[in-house]
Amino acid sequence: MQGLDVSTVVFIIIAAVIFWQLRNVLGKRTGNERPPFDPFANRREASGDSVGNDNVVTLPKRGENRSENYKGIDKVAKPGTAANDGLRAVRDAMSDFDPQQFVDGAKMAYEMIVMAFADGDRKTLGNLLSREVYEGFAEAIEAREKAGEVVQSSFVGVNKCEIVQAGVKDAEAHVTLRIVSQMISATRDKDGKVIDGDPEAVAEVTDVWTFARDTRSRDPNWKLVATEAED
Repeated sequence: MQGLDVSTVVFIIIAAVIFWQLRNVLGKRTGNERPPFDPFANRREASGDSVGNDNVVTLPKRGENRSENYKGIDKVAKPGTAANDGLRAVRDAMSDFDPQQFVDGAKMAYEMIVMAFADGDRKTLGNLLSREVYEGFAEAIEAREKAGEVVQSSFVGVNKCEIVQAGVKDAEAHVTLRIVSQMISATRDKDGKVIDGDPEAVAEVTDVWTFARDTRSRDPNWKLVATEAED
C-alpha cells in the first residue's frame, strides 16, 4: 500500500466498522415499507392506473365517450337519481374518485370510528373526524370518563352501506351514506352495573354519516363531518 501509512489504514478500518454498525442498527429502505393506513386510499396500483411515473398525465382517447367515466357510479346509484347526479359531480371534481372503493373505505372507517369512540381513543378519532364532529365526540367521552362509565363494544359487521346523497359545494366534495351495522354494546357505571345496552345481545344500528374532502387540497383523506342516527 504505497502512500498509505499505518494510521491512515487504521482510520479506514474504523470508518468501515462504524458504517457497518449504523447499517445494522438503522437498516435500509427497500421500497417495500408500509405507508400509513388510510381506509379511503385509492387502490390505483391494483387497477394498474399508476405505473411508476407521477409526471405522466393520461389524456382521454380521441372519441372516448364521457359516459365511460360514470360506469362505476351507475353501479352504486341508479342513473337519473339525485345521488347519481351528485356522484357524477364528485367524479368531475376528482378524477380518481371511485364510488365502490369509497364505500369499502367508509365501511372500514365506520368500524374504526365506532370502536375508537367506545374505547375513548381520541387520537384515532382526530384523524378521521372533522374538528366540529371531533369536539362532540370528545365531550361525550370526557363526560363518560368523569362519571366513571365504561363502554364495552364488539363490532359484528356492516350489513348494508349505500350512498344516499353526494355533491360538491364550494370545492368541497361530500358523500352521505346510510350504514346498517350489527354490534354488541353495553355501558356500565362505576359500580359495574349495566345502565345502557345489553352485553349479550346483538343490536342492529342504522346511521346516516356524511364524509367530506376538500377537492383543492393535496390531502387525500376524507373526514366525517356529520352524523345522524335512525330509529
